[in-house]
Amino acid sequence: MSDDSELPEELILELKRVEALRYGENPHQAAALYQNPLDPDRPGVANAKKVQGKELSYNNLLDADAAFECVAEFSEPAAVIVKHMNPCGAAIGENVYEAYQKALACDPVSAFGGIVAMNRALDAATAEELVKIFLEVVITPSADDAALKVLSAKPNVRVLLTGIMPDPAAPRQTLRTIAGGVLVQTADNSVIAGEPRIASKRPPTEQEMVDMKFAFTVAKHVKSNAIVYAKDGATVGIGAGQMSRIDSARIAWHKAQHAKLSLEGAVLASDAFFPFSDVVEEAAKAGATAIIQPGGSQRDQDSINAANKHGLAMVFTGVRHFRH
Repeated sequence: MSDDSELPEELILELKRVEALRYGENPHQAAALYQNPLDPDRPGVANAKKVQGKELSYNNLLDADAAFECVAEFSEPAAVIVKHMNPCGAAIGENVYEAYQKALACDPVSAFGGIVAMNRALDAATAEELVKIFLEVVITPSADDAALKVLSAKPNVRVLLTGIMPDPAAPRQTLRTIAGGVLVQTADNSVIAGEPRIASKRPPTEQEMVDMKFAFTVAKHVKSNAIVYAKDGATVGIGAGQMSRIDSARIAWHKAQHAKLSLEGAVLASDAFFPFSDVVEEAAKAGATAIIQPGGSQRDQDSINAANKHGLAMVFTGVRHFRH
């Protein structure tokens, strides 16, 4: 249950306009960027230094924020590519060069015109890869001079430097407007409550557990209903924003096939529990070997039985990550 002590009876907001934008989501809509008085100093797109590129649009700001908040979740070098507020590729690696290559492989078609976020300094070798495709924004804590010189070959690409990374676990509040009101909530600043609980007969392998935690972290940043397939620290199929979870699972498999990526040995993460066993059946058909999900459905046993039937490992996190 929520703690209303974190949300006052009266919330007085004084919004300072930072920048007038060319237009909003569409050209017929006016828009501006205002500083968030509840969290004015959080590292991110609103406070970043733009070192090159065109004006940032309303949509650029939203997508860059989504990408940067997702990549901030990882302690390892990571890269996230976002399109229309959803990750279309995410990966960790030995360095950001490797992470970007793995993230791009997940869905190179959707990456066209996307936003790339990294959680380490951008180097020239990685910048050479970035300029090979059309990107709208690159956001990173820093970039060396050689990397900036490479990016200057694409002068329209917005390059944002934040200096540092945001703390994904920091307590804060988020705002959204509805007709006649404002919705305020505490941020979703956790991923898993402790260690996941093993629900299946077969426990996951060490590598499966590593990949499941990675996949579940990415799923937190995918619009609901969210399904994420991952393998070896990289997403290999993402299904986002569907009205039914099984459709998200099928889209994730389709995306993997289109990118010529195998789901054999992959893990599946879901942002919320399974009301039916159909997603488990779909995962087994696709070649996945383990599933991570919040659990908590009255019909959890149906999914557990299906996992056991196919020899899949299944763990419950106890934490849901709906993202509307």
